[in-house]
Amino acid sequence: MARRVEQKAAARERIAAQLAAQQQAERRRRLLLAVGAVVLVVVIVGGLVTIRLVGGGKKTATNPSGSADAQIVNALSSIPDSAFATVGSADVQAAPNAIKGTPLTADGKPKVLYIGAEFCPYCAAERWPVTVALSRFGKFTNLGTTHSSGSDVFPNTATLSFHGASYTSQYLAFTGVETTTNQQVGGQYAPLDTPTAEDQKTFDTYNKPPYVSSSGSIPFVDLGGKYVSSGATFTPEVLTGKTQAQIADALKDPSNPISKAVLASANVFTAAICKLTNNQPAGVCSTEAVTGAASKLGAEKG
Repeated sequence: MARRVEQKAAARERIAAQLAAQQQAERRRRLLLAVGAVVLVVVIVGGLVTIRLVGGGKKTATNPSGSADAQIVNALSSIPDSAFATVGSADVQAAPNAIKGTPLTADGKPKVLYIGAEFCPYCAAERWPVTVALSRFGKFTNLGTTHSSGSDVFPNTATLSFHGASYTSQYLAFTGVETTTNQQVGGQYAPLDTPTAEDQKTFDTYNKPPYVSSSGSIPFVDLGGKYVSSGATFTPEVLTGKTQAQIADALKDPSNPISKAVLASANVFTAAICKLTNNQPAGVCSTEAVTGAASKLGAEKG
């Protein structure tokens, strides 16, 4: 028994170290992108511009994403309650932090804002639990599929894409922003979506200490102005070598490492969303898995 406890503690320490490495890699990537952008612009126009991580550009026709197969979408929205219950949240490694923020709303409903990029392996990982959690409150249409960059850490991580997707729910609104593709043009990842001025302000205001541990990391998720998350809540390594269909299928099996990682994170995201919807729908928010996950949400910051 003591040995199992030691092994479990060692596993938690190993995953925590991987998540810390993730933040360091993200900061290095932002620095390299910023330096590359300045050099490129100076060479071309002899001028100097500032390029934001999430600035990207307007939507372009060049998008490596495809359409998500109906089976994948259905699998994400029909995960058995028993799987969520079995996985729970006891081993979750990271969760959104509560904040004293300005309420984030759209169409009279609390809004969930996601900002990421298709090249980013940590975004690739985080889209899975975000999509699973949101699918418990509404429905996605035109959800895309893509993969992270082949030249980054955890290369070609299979994932979804929010570019061009729509979300409908009686409980909340959702905005998904993918700032770049996973394809480089002239040494830069090609621009895809541009945040609105309001969403950019939310990103700039709350994606920094004390609300999150470091500034400007992606993926960034703001849940109604009450909770924020920056970076992945689990290591993308667990998804290595899997297709979107294999990942979606694994979520039915609570003993699968993919299911354990994705559903644990989905449970804490669900718990945060339930705080926005006044615990509606009750069939989701009153489950033991979700009420238990609420204790994992970070203490209020800011």
